[in-house]
Amino acid sequence: MTDNSKIKSIVLHTVTPLIIASLVCSILLIVMIKPYDKAKVYLNIAFMDDLKTDPENINSGLIIRDNKIVEDYSGKTSDTGKILRPKYGEMYAIIKSESLSLDIPVYWGCDIELYERGACQSTGSVVVGDKGNSVISAHEDTYFSELTSLKKGDKVVIMTNYGEFTYKVKELISFNKNNNKYVVPTEDTRLTLYTCKKNVLGSSDGRVGVVCELTDKKFYVGAGEEDAE
Repeated sequence: MTDNSKIKSIVLHTVTPLIIASLVCSILLIVMIKPYDKAKVYLNIAFMDDLKTDPENINSGLIIRDNKIVEDYSGKTSDTGKILRPKYGEMYAIIKSESLSLDIPVYWGCDIELYERGACQSTGSVVVGDKGNSVISAHEDTYFSELTSLKKGDKVVIMTNYGEFTYKVKELISFNKNNNKYVVPTEDTRLTLYTCKKNVLGSSDGRVGVVCELTDKKFYVGAGEEDAE
């Protein structure tokens, strides 16, 4: 074997393992980035809630309540009624949309564990049925994976144990996570749904979603009377 052949053989046997090792490390890094960024995204969502700001949860940890939501109410309804304010960590509503075959539970408050179970509503926004901006978000890989498929005019229904509220998509929105334009309180009654903009290699600073206007409300007559007693 010539000296050049020996040198090439040595270089090949030396460099090849290094290249393979680099490729393996790169693949592992990409695989690890997604779970890390997923948790990071949860923590960076606008209007993120802090458990310690809720007196009921100070030093007590998160208490999750999975309630059964009325979906087939057949009693009397009214355009006015009593709103039942949920407790932090409580499932209090369901989002439905025939356009996307959505049937998603909504929890009051924003927490990593709650995002694993459904959509989350910021406690800085108003409870569905009240006047103002109801802001609900979910992860783009799970419950709001098809949110961007909603179009202007599509119907979205929020069902609670005190009433049913129907909205129509009015505006498609896109904004940066540091821009609170769409999640701040408003004078008009609206529903804002949003999620993170999809990014294959990690979290994104972009947010996408829809703003919906209220078109119909049906409060269940007598709902919450037992709680008031």
